[in-house]
Amino acid sequence: MEEMMKILVSDDVSAKGVELLRRNGYHVDIKTNLDEKDLITCIGEYDGLITRSMTHVTAEVIEAAGKLKIIGRAGVGIDSIDLKAATARGIIVVNAPTSNTIAATEHTCAMILAVTRHIPQAHDSLMAGEWNREKFTGIQLKDKTVGIIGVGRIGSRIAKRMQAMEMKTIGYDPYIPEERGKQLGCELVDLDTLLREADYITLHTPLTKETRGMIGAEEIAKMKKGVRVINVSRGAVLDIHALAAALKNGHVAGAAVDVFPEEPLTADINPFKGMENVVITPHIGASTVEAQEGVSVDVAEGIMAGLRGEPVPTAVNMAPIAKNVYLTIQPYFDLMERIGIIGVYLAEGPMKEITVEYTGKLAETETGLLTTAVLKGALNPILQDSVNFVNAPDVAKQRHISVKEIRSADPGTFVDAVTVRIVTEKGEHSIVGTLFNRTEAKIVQIDGYRVDFTPENYLILAPHIDQPNMIGQISTILGEARINITGMQVGNMTQKGTNIMAIAVADDIPSNVMLKLKAIDGILDMKLIHCEPHQ
Repeated sequence: MEEMMKILVSDDVSAKGVELLRRNGYHVDIKTNLDEKDLITCIGEYDGLITRSMTHVTAEVIEAAGKLKIIGRAGVGIDSIDLKAATARGIIVVNAPTSNTIAATEHTCAMILAVTRHIPQAHDSLMAGEWNREKFTGIQLKDKTVGIIGVGRIGSRIAKRMQAMEMKTIGYDPYIPEERGKQLGCELVDLDTLLREADYITLHTPLTKETRGMIGAEEIAKMKKGVRVINVSRGAVLDIHALAAALKNGHVAGAAVDVFPEEPLTADINPFKGMENVVITPHIGASTVEAQEGVSVDVAEGIMAGLRGEPVPTAVNMAPIAKNVYLTIQPYFDLMERIGIIGVYLAEGPMKEITVEYTGKLAETETGLLTTAVLKGALNPILQDSVNFVNAPDVAKQRHISVKEIRSADPGTFVDAVTVRIVTEKGEHSIVGTLFNRTEAKIVQIDGYRVDFTPENYLILAPHIDQPNMIGQISTILGEARINITGMQVGNMTQKGTNIMAIAVADDIPSNVMLKLKAIDGILDMKLIHCEPHQ
């Protein structure tokens, strides 16, 4: 019986994701508040790990995780995970980039309003028995300019909502085309212009090498006097000590901050302690019921896909892939991996080159992940370590295998077909595959032989001389060995004289039976291929 895969949940996540995993046959342990030592001690028994921001998955943790295949971050930021170490080990890292978008957007709007109208301070004053209306005089948002740094999923929604408040919106985002800015009604400017012109500056960038510390003392000095700064993105993007200094000297009128470089923000490291022109919250930008349920389910689905050996669209250590592209290529993943498996069984000697040629609609889309699926299929049967969508390209590179993609405008006989050519020192083998009705995988050509079979279970491929009784002899040997033939197909080449048999069998074939088959007069070669992908 196959052992149940185990998943560790190390931070508080919505029960909906946990329930989804358990319904699908996974063993889930919930162990929160683990320090690095505790995590190192227990992580070795788990295939998957789900975290939030409180768990730090260091290189040492990853080194101890002998079975770990995937890490899921129930949220967006992955700065608490050593991405480099995970990638080097072939561990997939996934997040949930969209489920908390609305929650973070609405919290940003709330923070803007709170710092504008001094809402928390006025509440505390009234609860203390005071009635001091003059102290909490605010300003209006109407006709003010909000500068949005990062005009992506959240930033674009901030723009829309602030426009409804009759604010002028400007944005800085080097990855957003000008046309997109026009669609949003948000004027795209350079960073210095935004800093100089904005009455409000709100940050919505991921934490990368480029964005770490992007708003520090120098940038704050460029802001107009009386600016208000909001950060509901990543803590390390903003120098909070420089911000605190500017709040004290009056250059910055107010700030609203939800995220911090070091969390939790304790009293001894809080630079805003005692300030009345600041609104701070404990990293609750995504803390709505709907968002937490959404990220929990999304990351659970990503975990399951990764453990099944499938590509995960939300994986952060693979090339990003647009949803429309993913929907186009997704039906082909299984076919591509099985073609890779067949190719490595046919190859004699180390592989030197793998070329993947795409025709039809596939030639018009992004196919990098499909090529990776071929590599995954071709490399797993010959390596002890698991090869997946994360590490397959690097493994191929380490083994000095040249990988090429070709796109052909000529659809040939089959629309949306894929041809994989594998070159070794002893020669070249080619496999052509396609999908029938976009669901049924078919191999339609091998080494120039025309065939038509589904690559499943065990498959005998036997090129042979075209002469009588070849099928009968093979069938007799298999029958005597009580090996059930589930399918058989004979293909020929354009040049006469040789054929190929593709014989599907339900089980593995003992070596003594294979020797009898290979000894049949007229058999040119014989390969037994296990077509099932490695999980």
